[in-house]
Amino acid sequence: MRYLVLCLGLFGSLLLCACDTPDPNAIRFGLAAAPVNLDPRQATDAASSRINRLLYQSLVDFDEQLRPVPSLAGWQLLNATLYQFTLKAAGRQFHDGRHLTAHDVKATYDWILDPEHASPLRSSLQIIMDITVIDDDTVQFQISQPDLLFPSRLAVGIVPADVTQALSRHPIGSGEFRFISWDTDNRLVLQRIRDQQTVAFLEVKDPVVRSLKLVHGELDLMQNDLSPELIRWLGEQEQVQISTRQGSNFAYLGFNLQDPFTSQLLVRQAIAHAIDRQAIVHYVMGDTARLAEALLPPHHWAGNADLSRYDYDPEQARRLLKRAGFDGRTPITLSYKTSNNPFRVRLASVIQQQLREVGIEVSLQTYDWGTFYGDIKNGRFQMFSLAWVGIKTPDIFRYVFHSESVPPNGANRGHLVDHDVDRLIDQAEHADSWDEQARLYQALQAYLHELLPYVPLWYEDHVLVHRQRLQGYQLAADGNYDGLLTVTLQAE
Repeated sequence: MRYLVLCLGLFGSLLLCACDTPDPNAIRFGLAAAPVNLDPRQATDAASSRINRLLYQSLVDFDEQLRPVPSLAGWQLLNATLYQFTLKAAGRQFHDGRHLTAHDVKATYDWILDPEHASPLRSSLQIIMDITVIDDDTVQFQISQPDLLFPSRLAVGIVPADVTQALSRHPIGSGEFRFISWDTDNRLVLQRIRDQQTVAFLEVKDPVVRSLKLVHGELDLMQNDLSPELIRWLGEQEQVQISTRQGSNFAYLGFNLQDPFTSQLLVRQAIAHAIDRQAIVHYVMGDTARLAEALLPPHHWAGNADLSRYDYDPEQARRLLKRAGFDGRTPITLSYKTSNNPFRVRLASVIQQQLREVGIEVSLQTYDWGTFYGDIKNGRFQMFSLAWVGIKTPDIFRYVFHSESVPPNGANRGHLVDHDVDRLIDQAEHADSWDEQARLYQALQAYLHELLPYVPLWYEDHVLVHRQRLQGYQLAADGNYDGLLTVTLQAE
């Protein structure tokens, strides 16, 4: 803590000497990493997905039980494989003045399904056989087989059908915020349409600098990506308020299953038993997380609350490594990639030390977010740590674990190929009832828990830190930024 105070003092002195004059009329949101892509047909990173949710409307959203509900459109099932969506009457104008119609819906999903575009969302939508525009307000989706989850797949933001410009940095949506600018210094400005309130998203990678900018009035809010020490320090500052909410973002260790070391189940099991997750949550994370055993939390309608825990057991880890042929005379060395966010590096360093104690030498490699995420998407890793955020429906299992979802067709980045995984996913998607589907997805999670393509870590809580002039921001369970829809600024 003394080191933290010294760092804060040093950074504070530098900050006071060289800081830009903040816009007092904008809500200034400090981000650890800027969004990567503001085209909803391509974006997969958390910051992009959360901001795209503000810019675009989708056909479907979710209720508190994570069941699909109408958003831009309602739907009806005309027969077992034909869904008809009818767009709502009001609120269908793109930010450039064009009227949103069923043609835009068709064009958005046709673009994703075109293999030439290599959309990472394509694999979860390949069930679509045909999209037919009935009229400007009505569109039909013909799917290849009955699918209870199909409406929940249609949560992609709708873009204009005749758009010619790249949307990745110049989005055109129809949501409650419109795009204003995105500077080369990663200052992204949006405007809330109902009252012209502007929001500036500012990338400040260093959490200490980000915290000082909030204390000094250059930022109004930050969400997550802060160490427990910083959170405690911020809670002691004037004009600063902190709130938390239990979250469902799933943190995990991922593996390259084509690698000669990490492809071995015994090695992955040894890693699972070598990590003292409870100690990390308590001492490093300040009890701002819950241990996880599966991608879906136990309270999810398709979650499995009966999975056994991979307890911390270093002796068992050593026995497993010895069975795999690794001991003091034949050591094992692994490369472990993570982002260069200081808190993520700290977590990775603790895991590195715990693995070393059982005989696994770890070469820790840290990169800026863009480089790190690019390496993971392209399979350039042995082991890495990441988190799945905002997961609502179990169709995530096809996207992440099905053998057909190896990039660029999905996010099976570890190249898991397992017949039983594919079979359980296919059976669950063909289920005749929600109850049968839940049972099959629970069986799938139990099998994945034994197979360990990921070592589950924890579900991280959400932490909001804001200045008192910011009022009415509500944290969401999935960590989205919907609180910006209602937040207001008050005089300090």
